[in-house]
Amino acid sequence: MIEVFAAIKSLIKKIPYFNKFYSRLRANKSINWSKLNKNYSHSISNKKNNVLMATSLGDYEMGVLLESCLSAALRLRDTNVDVLLCDSALNACQMSKIESISPNIMAKDGPISRCNSCIHYGRNIFKGAVDNELYFSDYILPEEKVLASKISKQTPYDQIKSYVYDGLSIGEHAYAGALRYYARGDLNNEFFGEQILRRYFKSALLTVFCMDRVLEQNNYDVVCFHHGIYVPQGLITQVCQKKNIRVVTWNPAYKSNTFIFSHYDSYHHTMISEDISRWQDIEMNETKENAIKKYLKSRRQGTNDWIWFHDTPEENADKIKDELGCSFDRPAIGLFTNVMWDAQLHYESNAFENMLDWVFASIDYFSKRKDLELFIRIHPAEIRGAIPSRQPLLKEIYDKYESMPDNIYVIPPESQISTYALMDKCNAVTIYNTKTGIEVASEGIPTIVAGEAWIRGKGFAIDVNSKDEYFKILEDLPFKSKLSNEHKLNALKYAYHFFMRRMIPIPFIEFDSKTGLYSSTLQSTSNLQPGNFQGLDLICNGILNGTPFEFDDEDYLEQINS
Repeated sequence: MIEVFAAIKSLIKKIPYFNKFYSRLRANKSINWSKLNKNYSHSISNKKNNVLMATSLGDYEMGVLLESCLSAALRLRDTNVDVLLCDSALNACQMSKIESISPNIMAKDGPISRCNSCIHYGRNIFKGAVDNELYFSDYILPEEKVLASKISKQTPYDQIKSYVYDGLSIGEHAYAGALRYYARGDLNNEFFGEQILRRYFKSALLTVFCMDRVLEQNNYDVVCFHHGIYVPQGLITQVCQKKNIRVVTWNPAYKSNTFIFSHYDSYHHTMISEDISRWQDIEMNETKENAIKKYLKSRRQGTNDWIWFHDTPEENADKIKDELGCSFDRPAIGLFTNVMWDAQLHYESNAFENMLDWVFASIDYFSKRKDLELFIRIHPAEIRGAIPSRQPLLKEIYDKYESMPDNIYVIPPESQISTYALMDKCNAVTIYNTKTGIEVASEGIPTIVAGEAWIRGKGFAIDVNSKDEYFKILEDLPFKSKLSNEHKLNALKYAYHFFMRRMIPIPFIEFDSKTGLYSSTLQSTSNLQPGNFQGLDLICNGILNGTPFEFDDEDYLEQINS
């Protein structure tokens, strides 16, 4: 009989739907939070801190895994923790994706088809991990639902994106959410585009009403949650900021088992605005330099990452030349793109209207510069990312240009040509907001920043703030030299800061590349006690005391260097 059950389980795990179900069941059962409560006092008045884990999305697997673990860890550090979850109160959210909910169904019914799963999974995984479970519907008044419906229906379509309510940028996050749903950089010609944008708009308003009341009726020292943008998280961020309640946001990082945490705002903003003294004053020793150089080298193959885009990257220069039909006999300029829909927020420093505007302007310019070769590397995440783009840049380019000039080469996202091997050939690289700019500058290659890339304002990149300034800098190409030793060192320091310090290790959250699911390896809540995981201790201290989310550990560096 045991053999029969084992065979059935093995068969089930091979079926995609049941494989996902089985993996979720395993993830849920890996932690028994009820044991935590046996030795835990529920007297809120005795606790030093009150934290709201504003998770919201119960079906965000990595989010609920990490945040349930954080909740339990914080309670073990003399903290009261509540969790806020959506109970189908919203008309649209980050969990709404076009591949799982078609536009016609989304426009008509919203995400209701997956709400039950979301509610059940969130409730199940937080059960026993927190003091109180709060739900959106309990904090939204009937008259507020009416008001949200009225505003979302009556606001002119072309005014939604810029709509501000009570000082909050409601429309910006609603629009970003709709773009994420469609996986596009705009909503032009999308069936049901207006209806779905209005759904996100209404949900953004409802989130504001909910958070206003949650924070009025409960006393929290800090609110912690993932992303900090889109719907509902972007609005949660803004309501907390308006009420002067401290915010901690996080995102999964590149390196396996690591996460980026930020104070006050999403890391999409804080990585640009943080004081340069946070990294510029780092004293690079041999251990640190070896660690970052070793990691940057591993990025070419993705061997130490849980986010990568090439299985077998092509590094051979002759094979790259054969594939592209280029010669590399003229100075090479790289143009490295990003996914058009990703995190489309307002940044005052942008020199162009959007990434597409930058790409077209660059093509027009370089078509007249026959002394140079331009290599447009379309980001592989367009097809290999978590949400494949439905607005392929290659199509946008060839819709506008019948053919490319003989000095411009477009590398499609499916190409195995290594971005890093291409980078090695470049005299300079121009970027919009891709994080690859960190690695480019670390190699001493001059990097021109036309958008909101994180290396903007750091002193080692070439920042541009207008189209005229951009073209004026391009006139100096090819550059006569690489970055100065001082600028290259600063670029390496920043790379170390970003990849080694800001990416905090949490080894008990693991990713299964076969199923695409995350799970926890924790066997006991006692593992979450202080002193067991340095990364967890650092994160909990940051949440509770506002200390920097920067991981400095020479022993850890020695370990990864070995």
